[in-house]
Amino acid sequence: MTMRSPALIGFGTMVKKDFLRIFRIWAQTLLPPVVTTGLYFLIFGAFIGSQIAPIQGFSYIAFIVPGLIMMSMLTNAYTNTVFTFYFAKWAHTIDELLVSPMPNWVVIAGFVSGGVVRAFLTGILVTGVSLFFTDLELANALVLFAAALLTTLAFSFGGIINAIYAKSFDGMTIVPTFVLTPLTYLGGVFYSIDLLPETFRTLSLFNPILYMVNAFRYGFLGISDIPLLHCFAVIIGFTLVMFLWALYLFHKGAGLKR
Repeated sequence: MTMRSPALIGFGTMVKKDFLRIFRIWAQTLLPPVVTTGLYFLIFGAFIGSQIAPIQGFSYIAFIVPGLIMMSMLTNAYTNTVFTFYFAKWAHTIDELLVSPMPNWVVIAGFVSGGVVRAFLTGILVTGVSLFFTDLELANALVLFAAALLTTLAFSFGGIINAIYAKSFDGMTIVPTFVLTPLTYLGGVFYSIDLLPETFRTLSLFNPILYMVNAFRYGFLGISDIPLLHCFAVIIGFTLVMFLWALYLFHKGAGLKR
């Protein structure tokens, strides 16, 4: 695509529109996750965490901060994309995008970019709040960025998939409530899986969020319950599957109209 191609212009317009929307309603998009995660820091870190022994040489709050930041980022990536895409389907503006010169993958990228932007903005704000509770280290910035980018991409694709299948606004809450939230809490955010009995440790290995949290934690602290290469193999594979699934649904066309 050239710099003046209709597809690239359309993509830029979609990115700009979602970027401005995020800031226009910042009290709904950026403030809630900061307040919620701040309460996690206060309760689990300052109050309860002060009574818990260090994990792998780090205080409990320092150990859980990377996981809480990642939890906030992936949740907001998913939420942003599922709502913007479903609203486009509900308002029939998706029809205009489907008949535009933009290929399906560019339309998907336009929606996904909003989820990634919101996730990174949330991550930066939550990281700033965490500094009031603990001193953060930075072991590997490249690993940190790669883990954050791939994870937010994966869950942004997931938001599109959920929105395509959703038949009503209530349909957008089923996956976050019954799938995303349990997997996140059981993904090693609040504990090291090395502390679990062997059976539960083995079951945890089937949770993709475990690998995302550990890769992100390695970027900050330089520690991980899972070998780093294994983490990125799972994250890349999961992201690719979610992208291909979303692209398949676009090509198929089912569920894109309300």
